[in-house]
Amino acid sequence: MENNKKFKVIPQEIKEQILGRIDNDGVTVAQAATDHGISTKTIYGWLARRTGADLNWGELNRLKRENRDLKELIGQLSLMMEKTKVLKKNQRS
Repeated sequence: MENNKKFKVIPQEIKEQILGRIDNDGVTVAQAATDHGISTKTIYGWLARRTGADLNWGELNRLKRENRDLKELIGQLSLMMEKTKVLKKNQRS
């Protein structure tokens, strides 16, 4: 029986676009795979080759999310501190 599986050749710019959506836009691998009609295995393969063997992509992605959340928290705390300064200033007046 002949293997009639056809492999799609995906241009490098499309690969970069897909990986960029995952890295920067918070799109999941599963969603990107569905959107582009390719397998999650293919995308995970691209990620593995890009990140190298000694860096776990899942850990990198978790750290990026944690970093984003921490930056948001710092922004909220900074805003609260600024409001507190204004309130204290107004109370002294």
